[in-house]
Amino acid sequence: MISVKPLIIENYPFTAIRVELPKTNLLVISNEVGYIMCGALDVDLLNDKLAERKIVAARATGVKTIEQLLDAPLDKVTLEAENKGWYEGMPAKEALLKIAE
Repeated sequence: MISVKPLIIENYPFTAIRVELPKTNLLVISNEVGYIMCGALDVDLLNDKLAERKIVAARATGVKTIEQLLDAPLDKVTLEAENKGWYEGMPAKEALLKIAE
């Protein structure tokens, strides 16, 4: 099952996506600028092989719900996300607010 829902964080719109897979879930919170995803995100691939795309993204591990993802510290961030002020250990919600429009 796939669920896509609007998510408002301090009056800013985001999209929450949950993909239920066998024995795991893929979780994403995004807007037009970037996204935060569960541990399935390969940040090294984004930084190395897709660097020219300048993707603003980060990974948080150990989460099972969108709410947990929002509260989790960032585990790894892309180089472009660092340019937006994101850093490892930053709360995901705080990072998302830095790209809110």
